[in-house]
Amino acid sequence: MIQKLELRIPPVVQVAIFALVMWLLDQWFPAAALELPANLWMAILLAVGGAAIALSGVWAFRKARTTVDPRVPEQASSLVTGGIYRYSRNPMYLGFLLALLGWAYFLGNPINLVVLIGFVIYMNRFQIQPEERIMQQKFGHQFRQYQSDVRRWI
Repeated sequence: MIQKLELRIPPVVQVAIFALVMWLLDQWFPAAALELPANLWMAILLAVGGAAIALSGVWAFRKARTTVDPRVPEQASSLVTGGIYRYSRNPMYLGFLLALLGWAYFLGNPINLVVLIGFVIYMNRFQIQPEERIMQQKFGHQFRQYQSDVRRWI
C-alpha cells in the first residue's frame, strides 16, 4: 500500500497540499504565531529564491532534452550533472522546500516547522528514493559516482 504512493503525486501538488496544511495549522493554532521581522519581505525572498533554484533545475533538464516529469524517471534520456545539479541532486525539490519555508515565515507559526520536516521526509521516501533507484538501474556507475560527489539536497 505505502509503495503505491511512490512517484504518484506530482511534487507541485505535494507542495500545494503541504502549504494548505501549514495554513490550516496556522488557523487552528493562532496563539502559536509569532511576529517575525520583515515577514513579508523575507517570505518573498525565500519564495523567489526557491522558485529560481527550482526553475534552474527545470532549465537544465530542458537543455539536456530529458524529461522533467518526476513521475516517470525511467523516461530520462540523460543524467544531468551540470549547472545547478553540481550543487544539489534535487534542486527542484530544494526550491519547493525554500518556497514552503517562505510561506512558513510569512505565517509566522513555528508549528509549521514540523510540516517542513514532514515535507522533506515525504519527498525523500516517496519521490527521491524511487527516482534514485531508477537512476541507478538506468545509469549505473555514472549515477553512483554522481551520488558520491553531490549531496541529495544541498
